Formats: sequence, structure tokens, C-alpha cells
Amino acid sequence: MSRFWSRLVSQLDPYVPGEQPRVQNLIKLNTNEHPYGPSPRVIEAIAAANNDSLRLYPDPTARALCEAIANYFDLQAEHVFVGNGSDEVLAHVFHALLKQDAPLIFPDISYSFYPVYCGLYEIAYKTIPLDNDLCIRLSDYMPGKAGAVGGIIFPNPNAPTGRGHPLELIETVVAANPDIVVVIDEAYVDFGAVSAASLIKKYPNLLVVHTLSKSRSLAGLRVGYALGHPDLIQGLDRVKNSFNSYPLDRLAQAGAIAAIQDTAHFEQTRQAVIRTREQLTKDLTALGFEVLASQANFIFTRHPQRSGVQLASDLRARNIIVRHFKSPARIANFLRITIGTDEQCAQLVSACRAILADA
Repeated sequence: MSRFWSRLVSQLDPYVPGEQPRVQNLIKLNTNEHPYGPSPRVIEAIAAANNDSLRLYPDPTARALCEAIANYFDLQAEHVFVGNGSDEVLAHVFHALLKQDAPLIFPDISYSFYPVYCGLYEIAYKTIPLDNDLCIRLSDYMPGKAGAVGGIIFPNPNAPTGRGHPLELIETVVAANPDIVVVIDEAYVDFGAVSAASLIKKYPNLLVVHTLSKSRSLAGLRVGYALGHPDLIQGLDRVKNSFNSYPLDRLAQAGAIAAIQDTAHFEQTRQAVIRTREQLTKDLTALGFEVLASQANFIFTRHPQRSGVQLASDLRARNIIVRHFKSPARIANFLRITIGTDEQCAQLVSACRAILADA
């Protein structure tokens, strides 16, 4: 701690990203990266944009990208906000739309960046416990359940559990809370859940956040976006233009447009991940693991005879990295395992079998 830090900085508890170790022959299943590369059209588009035009500033509105995203969802460009990864988009959402007089509410086991943003922007919040099956009880987000509420945010599917919820239940929550913003964080929606984007035109209080890091294989490019009523988008623009008016460079915009437009590659690779997830679930269940039903590109699992921290350590000794959360206590024995290639997941299963045999 430095004496030059502000009071706010000294009180922050920053987000801890997944480990990015530099280890040879590593099977890296800890950060939910896509096991397959981006569309070849993305590589071509970035190469084409890598020219003398880089001396010029990019379009600060990213209009062409907003139009590509809008076309994909049958919306207008005015319904779209883009940023440098969905984490930056979410940061602007918290600052512009969720810093209200009453507390923000979100699940107690969810994306761990939410309380970090609340600390950064000094937003009061309440967490809503998941049920005994580690599911979000959407009934808990109906008016009156949590007292006065200034906003709602939760992922669908949730992270790190992978649990998803039907669109009709999401709509029930949005419709029941017309006077506050409801944010649905859909980072993993393309792996099995249904997006709430189809509700955007119907509900002016709904904001849907997406990333190109997961299902579009572009974690290294840093592009995210939000979909919502133009009034919400204008609020985000006001914050963005008071912070960084050029968040997306020319290469990122070009690559992101190509990724959105290549629906064939997107469909092929996401279906491959879904198939591998189902096979991995079967294989680990056969070894005695409890695996939560997942609609994401990861699974959340535990074994009744091994602690989560020990399993993670034993896998690491075999050059397989998975994500273990030490807290809260009710998930301390769970591991979040990213869906890799078929070969990587087969090696994971073999390693688990050997670990359990040594117990």
C-alpha cells in the first residue's frame, strides 16, 4: 500500500483473472478460451486492414461493426454499443446505468467482477443466494423480494456454474421490473442457452451484454458489445466518450465484423464444443464426478472423494490447468473446467482416472 494511493484505491479488492502460465505441453482448461481458432475470414480481414491507414484514428463510433451486430440480431445500429471487451462494456454499464440510489442485486455465486465494479464505482449491492442446486432462483428477482432495488444483473448461463435459464423466465423478470435496468450478461449464451436479444425492442429497461472472446474465438482481440434501447446505449456512449473515445482500433473492428458475418464457422465450432462438453460430462460422471448441467463452454464439477484444491493440484502436476475457486465455501470442492478439444478432454479424463486410482 502506498501513501500516494487514494482512499478508493486502497480499499479496492481487484478481480483476479485466470492464470496464464508459460509451460511447455500444457493443457490449459482454466480460462474458458475457445479450443478452435477464429474464422479464417477474421485473419484475412485483419491482414487487409494492416496497412498505411493505421496512422489514422479508427472510427470512434465503430459504425460498421455496430451495423454488422445489429443486422445479426435484427436490430438497428442505435441499439448497439461496442467496447474493448465485454469487461470494459460492463464497467461502463455499472457506471452509467447501475449506480443508482438503491442497491444493485446479483447472485452470490457468479461472475466475480461484479463486486469489483461495485467497489470501483462505489455502488451499493446485495447478493442473492443460489438455491441448493446452485441455480439462480429467478423468483428472487421479482419486485419486493429484495427490498428496494436499483438494478439487476446476472449471467445466463451463470458462471462459474454453467446453469442456464429459459427465455420466458428471463422475460418475466424484465417485465416485472420496468423501472430499473435489468442486465443479462450472455458471455456464454451461444453454447446452449437462448439470448434475450429478441426482447430488446419490447423492453426499454433490458440490456444484453455479449463478448467475442468465447463463441467467436477472439479472446485475444478484445471486443464486446451491449444491446439495448437507444436511450440506454446513449448513456453508455456518454460514459465511454468521457473515458476513451477510441476504444476499438482498426484491426479489432475489421476482425470483429468478419467474425460476426461468418455464421458458418461460428455454428460449426460452437457445435463442436457442445458435443465435446456432453462427452466429457458422460466420461467424468462415469468416474463418479458430479457434473452440473452446463449450457456454457465449461463444466462445474466435483468428486465426493477428493477435495477441489487437491484435484486441481494433482491435475497441475500432470500439466493440466483447471480453475479452482477457494470461496465461497459451498463451491470449494468444485472445479471449473473449460471445454478443450476432444484430445485434450480425453487426456483430462485419463488423468482423473489415474488420480482416483492412486487415492
